[in-house]
Amino acid sequence: MANEYKKDFIAMLNDSRDMPKIQIITDQKSIEKYGGNKMYFAPPIEYDKIMRCVPRGRLITIGKIREYLAKQNGADFTEPITAGIFVSIAAWASYQRENDKIPYWRVLKAGGELNAKYSGGIEAQKELLEKEGHTVLQKGRKNIKYYIADFENVLFELGE
Repeated sequence: MANEYKKDFIAMLNDSRDMPKIQIITDQKSIEKYGGNKMYFAPPIEYDKIMRCVPRGRLITIGKIREYLAKQNGADFTEPITAGIFVSIAAWASYQRENDKIPYWRVLKAGGELNAKYSGGIEAQKELLEKEGHTVLQKGRKNIKYYIADFENVLFELGE
C-alpha cells in the first residue's frame, strides 16, 4: 500500500464489502497447495478482533490467524492475499485511532518475520517487541529481514 498516512484505514476496517463468504475453488494446484477447495474470505474487522486478543509477551502469525478463521467458519483455508492486506489495514486503523489501540506488533509473518507494512515499519515493530522482552534477529546481507528468536515458544493459541 502506498501513501498510508493519507488513507482512512478506519473506514477500510469497517467496510465488509461482500464478506464474510466462502468460495469454492476449482484450480487443482490451489486445492493441493491449501488442502481443500473451500476458501474463506474474512472481513477486515475479524482480523482486528483477533489481533486485539494477543496478550503481552505472546505472538501470533498471520498463518495461525488464517487457520483459526477457516476452522471457525467451516472452510479448508482462508484466502491468503486479503488476509495479509486486512492485517495491515487493522494495524494502520489502530495507529489512526486516538483510543482503542490493538497490539498489532504482536502479529508476525510466516517464520516469525517482522512486518514492514505496519506504521513505523520494521524499526517501530522491533522496538515494541523488544520492550516486551522478545529478541529480534537480523538475517541476510543484501535483502535484510528481521525475525523473532524462538517465536514458536511464545505463540498464542486462539481459543486459549
